[in-house]
Amino acid sequence: MAPEVKVPLLEGRGATPAQTLGNIVVSIVGTGVLGLPYAFRTAGWLAGALGVAGAGAATFYCMLFLLDCRDKLREQETEEDGLGDEQSRHGDGGNYTYGDLGERCFGPVGRHFTEAIIVLCQTGGTVAYLVFIGQNISSVLPALSPAIVVLALLLPVEVALSFVRSLSALAPFSILADACTVLAVAAVVKEDVQLLVERGQPFADRSAFAGLWGVPFACGVAVFCFEGFCLTLALEASMSNRAKFRPVLLQAIAGVTVVYVGFGVCGYLAYGDATRDIVTLNLPSNWSTAAVKVVLCVALALTFAVMMHPIHEIVESRLLAPGGWVRRRGGFVERAALHLSRVAVVATLAAIACFVPAFGEFAAFVGSTVCALLSFVLPALFHLRVVGPTASTWARAVDYFFLLSGLVFAGHGMYTVLSPQ
Repeated sequence: MAPEVKVPLLEGRGATPAQTLGNIVVSIVGTGVLGLPYAFRTAGWLAGALGVAGAGAATFYCMLFLLDCRDKLREQETEEDGLGDEQSRHGDGGNYTYGDLGERCFGPVGRHFTEAIIVLCQTGGTVAYLVFIGQNISSVLPALSPAIVVLALLLPVEVALSFVRSLSALAPFSILADACTVLAVAAVVKEDVQLLVERGQPFADRSAFAGLWGVPFACGVAVFCFEGFCLTLALEASMSNRAKFRPVLLQAIAGVTVVYVGFGVCGYLAYGDATRDIVTLNLPSNWSTAAVKVVLCVALALTFAVMMHPIHEIVESRLLAPGGWVRRRGGFVERAALHLSRVAVVATLAAIACFVPAFGEFAAFVGSTVCALLSFVLPALFHLRVVGPTASTWARAVDYFFLLSGLVFAGHGMYTVLSPQ
């Protein structure tokens, strides 16, 4: 049974609604937001806005699926243990991780499959970070290609950081990365506003609907942007008053969705067909823009180690399985195996990043495949398994809608990548 990562920000209980709101926003917003203007260019500003809004609504609804499953399982445990209602409502038991739900629904296979999807999503996010950093540093230093940046500059740093085993020591870098993302978004918005004022007619020569096939692309990027899905249960468990979590979650998702739509629309209206897959690459070549890119890339390079933590934990739990060859040897062999596994994983992801042609296409692929499975398919499947037997016909129909839509969405994303161009 592979452990799931504990996030220091979420450890303990007693978070207020305001603190929980901030935690949700921090867990959701990432560098994917900087690829939204390109997604709007591909789909059209109106189609992109509708796609992002739809992705936000679907994400919120499927997060509720996880909470409903947890509540139902807690109710079943209460009935089995004969606990009173008061103890059931206020006891500390009944907390579940995403992997726990998978195991309760489908046994050990369910846990392994759920955690494999989580690892794939985390892997996609880390590779996207490397691609993002490589392209931005290369834009500042044209003599260095993105592949050279990743292999010669990033790889040694990330290998060294991978030996830091304390997640608490790495957690502040996530906050630094979020602050830098806000700085980069602010710089882009400032430039967008200036260009829109100069143009005078922001919607002239800008497509509202660029074509049917652009909509799934925009939705894939949007799903990729709603990170932190597997932290839903941990975020809810961290609140002092869990009954207030759902309205707080709604406020957070609604607010982030509005920001995403506004940022994507403004970016596309400002740059039109010249919009790059990472919108910071559209900024003018001056010292302030270069400084924003470098600071953002440094913060993301440090945050990469935080994102790698759950991958390392799951790999090492398999490597150190009881009765295994490494466990039997112990001592130096065990320590060497742990270090070598971390180096091998980081090096493999760096090599993959060198073959990713563009950030936007990769983000859309990850969002429309493994992220769609994690965000829509698995929650709907768990909800059907746990709540479905006692749910109404309408509720089960909604479950099947998300289940089938997620599968079709993931299939389309896979077909788009594998089909000949």
